[in-house]
Amino acid sequence: MDAEAAARAWSEAWRRGWIAKDPDLVAERYAPGAVFRSHPFREPWVGTEGARTYARRALEGEDEIEAWFGDPVVSGDRAAVEYWATLLEDGERVTIAGASILRFDADGRVIEHRDYWTLDHGTHPPPDGWGR
Repeated sequence: MDAEAAARAWSEAWRRGWIAKDPDLVAERYAPGAVFRSHPFREPWVGTEGARTYARRALEGEDEIEAWFGDPVVSGDRAAVEYWATLLEDGERVTIAGASILRFDADGRVIEHRDYWTLDHGTHPPPDGWGR
């Protein structure tokens, strides 16, 4: 398993799924027993269906989405990936910036995912050099 290729495939699935508001694109990158924590203080979502349900709920009130994912930082079967998005959330313009810590199985699907993110009101472009 190539963790960098797996992280890039995960990033592209999230980017495409987020913009298209398609939770199935997101879910296909998660193993059946995956544990996904969308925020440090939230209960985990479990498995492929958990990832699909999370993505569906998270995307419901979002529109005009632009999303970027940085180059993964990889060690063994793990990767860290920054992300940045601007969007309308329930009619309000917001920016979300965060990082995902991922671990992959032998097939390159996510088995562990922890997210750390922040949200600010308004539109903020990524800073110079972001994501590299």
